[in-house]
Amino acid sequence: MTPYEAHAIQELQDWQLEMRSDPSFVNRLSKRMQNKLNSYIPERVHQAITGTIKQMVRAVLFGSGLTTRKPYPFTSLQLTENLVQERIDFYRKAAAAEGGITGAGGILLGFADFPLLLSLKLKLLFEIAALYGYSAEDYRERVYLLHIFQLAFSSQQQRRQVYQRLEHWEQQAQHLPQDIHQFDWRTFQQEYRDYIDLAKMAQLIPIVGAPIGAVVNYRLINKLGATAMNAYRMRWLEEKKKLRQP
Repeated sequence: MTPYEAHAIQELQDWQLEMRSDPSFVNRLSKRMQNKLNSYIPERVHQAITGTIKQMVRAVLFGSGLTTRKPYPFTSLQLTENLVQERIDFYRKAAAAEGGITGAGGILLGFADFPLLLSLKLKLLFEIAALYGYSAEDYRERVYLLHIFQLAFSSQQQRRQVYQRLEHWEQQAQHLPQDIHQFDWRTFQQEYRDYIDLAKMAQLIPIVGAPIGAVVNYRLINKLGATAMNAYRMRWLEEKKKLRQP
């Protein structure tokens, strides 16, 4: 094992402890408040939002332009993650610039930020998957990307459930429904929306919206990139263990 691999495994183990941890008092209180607020929203509005996000995600995640991206040959974890960090940095800067522009444009451009940022996040996930050597031509790999997205942008309670699926992905993948409509889109959109609501609402404030939009988008991309790296490290480590078995 190289020094870099040992460091990566330590980071992975620290991250896994965080993913498995119980929700804190603040997390639970915040989640209850969000659930209460969501209960006041009419069901038809929830359905409309769910449908919109579902179509947006499917358009990007299952678009032919992205699913044809070829996986890179895996040589070493360090080389792979150097390339991954470069792509995360590129998307952080792109998202920050986009958030600054839409934040400076008031409410109308602020609303346009949502689909633009969502598209950047999903494109980043495709690139990371390819760099770790996984082909998004496989339907199961695209569902894996959805789970990474959920893991990054969910409450701690939901995060634990999603993490358990990723922790045993090989078994989980054997029982995936072939119809993507069976994915739990309602929970997906609601957790994502609850996670970013307060920060993105601040982006609509005149004058301060631009710097807030830039900083928030930068941090959201950074969060997604770190989550994706650790999710793929789990799979790399499992493959490494299999190779050691007689």
